[in-house]
Amino acid sequence: MSSWIGQSEGARLESKMVVSCPACEKLVTDINQHLDSNCSDFIHDGTAAPATQPPSTASAGPFATFRSSQSSANNGNGVAGGSRPGSTQPSANQKRSASGFFQTPAAKRAATPAKITPISNGINGSAPTTVAGQKRGFDDGPGNESSPSMAETESRVNAMRIDRQTSPNGRPNAKKSKTHRTAPLAERMRPCSLDDVFGQDLVGPNGVLRSLIESDRVPSMILWGGSGTGKTTIARCIARVVGSRFIEIHATSTGVAEVKKLFADAANESALTGRNTIIFCDEIHRFTKAQQDVFLKPVESGTITLIGATTENPSFKVQNALLSRCRTFALQKLTDEDVFRILKRALQEEAEAYPPSPLLDDEMLNYLAAFSDGDARTALNLLELALSLSTQEDMTRESIKASLTKTLVYDRAGDQHYDSISAFHKSVRGSDADAALYYLARMLQSGEDPLFIARRLVVIASEDVGLADNSMLPLATAAFTATQQIGMPEARIPLAHATVALCLAPKSTRAYRALNNAMSALAEPGVAGLPVPLHLRNAPTRLMKDLGYGGEYKYPPNYRDGRVRQDYLPEKLVGRRFLEDRHLGTAVDPDYAG
Repeated sequence: MSSWIGQSEGARLESKMVVSCPACEKLVTDINQHLDSNCSDFIHDGTAAPATQPPSTASAGPFATFRSSQSSANNGNGVAGGSRPGSTQPSANQKRSASGFFQTPAAKRAATPAKITPISNGINGSAPTTVAGQKRGFDDGPGNESSPSMAETESRVNAMRIDRQTSPNGRPNAKKSKTHRTAPLAERMRPCSLDDVFGQDLVGPNGVLRSLIESDRVPSMILWGGSGTGKTTIARCIARVVGSRFIEIHATSTGVAEVKKLFADAANESALTGRNTIIFCDEIHRFTKAQQDVFLKPVESGTITLIGATTENPSFKVQNALLSRCRTFALQKLTDEDVFRILKRALQEEAEAYPPSPLLDDEMLNYLAAFSDGDARTALNLLELALSLSTQEDMTRESIKASLTKTLVYDRAGDQHYDSISAFHKSVRGSDADAALYYLARMLQSGEDPLFIARRLVVIASEDVGLADNSMLPLATAAFTATQQIGMPEARIPLAHATVALCLAPKSTRAYRALNNAMSALAEPGVAGLPVPLHLRNAPTRLMKDLGYGGEYKYPPNYRDGRVRQDYLPEKLVGRRFLEDRHLGTAVDPDYAG
C-alpha cells in the first residue's frame, strides 16, 4: 500500500512539471488540472525553465499520471533503462504513445503561434473560430472538418495544376516540365482531342469510331495503319474521353507475365469500383501468335478492352481468334494537305521558342509535307530540324532542303515487299514501261533482292507474254542468270533490259488460261480420279500386256504427217477443251480511249 501511495505521490509531483498541452499547445505546470479546467488554469508564466520530460508523458489522457509514475519508478531503481544521467533524450526502449508520435515537437510549437481555423458547425452557416488541434465531435459528421478556406485553397491548387499541364487549346503545355521541353516536337504536338486529329474519317465528326467513343461503348479493336497516321494519338484521345482506366504497354518491352498481372489488376478494379480497364498495346504484332493467346480470355470475358496498334497486315500478323474478338479499323495514309495543316499548327505553337523566319513559309511547309510521304511524325521531325537550322546565319532555303534526309519505307518481309512486286508485275502486264521501271527502281533502291525480281520476270515471260513471243522466256532466263553472276549494282541493267522487252512484247495468256481451265476441271466431282485409258498406259511387264495395257495405242510418228484418230482424254472428258483459240480476252474497257 505504501508503495502504491509513493508511486501516486511521485506521479502527482511529476505531473506538475512544465509540459505542453496537447489541446491548446500551451506550456502548463499541471497537465491533469489544466485539462480539468478546460485549458484555462495552471498555465506556465515563463518564470522558470520548462522541465525536460520524455515524450510518453507529454501525451494527455486518463492514464498519463500512471505512465509518468511507472517511468519514474523504473528510472529510479535502474530496472528499465531510461535516459542516462545528464541526457535529455529518451531511451531506445522507452515507448511513445500514438498521439505523441504525430505531435509537433514542443520547441517548434512554442515558436509558432497557434493558427485559428474556421470550422463550420453546420448551424445557420456560421463558422465559429476554434483553436487548431481541437477534435471534431461525433455529431459534427465526417464532412464538417473542411472549412471554406480549405476548399478554396484546394480549388486554387487544382486550377494551377491544370493550368500547368494544358494550354488554352487543350494540348499539353510545352513549358510544363523540363522533360516535356526535351521531348521531340512530334511528341509535344500530339493532339489531346479527337477534333485535332487530321486525315482520319474514322474519328471525324461523322466517323464510326467516334460515335462509339462518345457513347462510351468502346469495343476491343485493332488499329492498322502506317507510321505517323495517328494510331497512338487516337488511343490516348479515347482514354481522355471515356472514364475507363487506361494502361499503355509496348509489345517490345512487356512480357506475358506482366500482361497477366495487368489482367488481374483489371479484374480487381472492376470488382471493387466497377470501372473498366483499357489496355493499349502498341506494335501488337511483335507478340508471337502464341503470346497473343494471353489476350483471348480477358477480351472475350470483358475483363479488359484491348486497343492494339500495328503497322503490319493483321490478317497475317494477328491471330485469327483474336481478330474475331476485335474490330479492325484501317487508318488511311495522310494526304499532303493534312500534313501541311499539322505543320502549320506546330509552327504557330513553337513561335515562342523559335522566332519567325522567312525561310519557313508555306512553300517550305508544302515541301516538307510532300517529303514526309504521309508520315506526320517524320514531317514534324523535319520541321524541328528546319527550325533549328533557320536560326543560323547565312542559312538559305536550299541549304535547309539539302540537309533533309529520309529513308525509303520498305519492309522486305511485310506488305511493302508484296505490294511493290505486285505493282511491278501488273505494270509489265499492262505494257506500261514507265510504271514498271519506277517500281523496279523503287525496289532496287530500297534493298530488295534482285534475284527475287529476276524470278518474277521469268514468270511474266510465260504467264503474260507466253505464246505471243516465245523468245521472251529465254531472255528472262538469261536476265536471271546475269543477275546471279554479276550481282548489284550492275545487275540493274539486264533487269531493266528484260523489263522493257517484256513490256513492249505482245501478250498472250492462252497457255496460262488453258492450265487454269484444266485445274478448274479437277475440282469437279469425280474428275480427278478418272482412270487413264488402257491404250495410253505403259506396259513394262508381261502381265500388263496381257491385261491390254498399251495394246491399241497408235504411234503418231509412224503415220503420214503424224496424224491419227485417237482419244487421249478419259472417256468422261472426251470432247472437253481447255485451250482456247484466242490469246487475250474479249471484254472492252469503256475508259480506254485508244
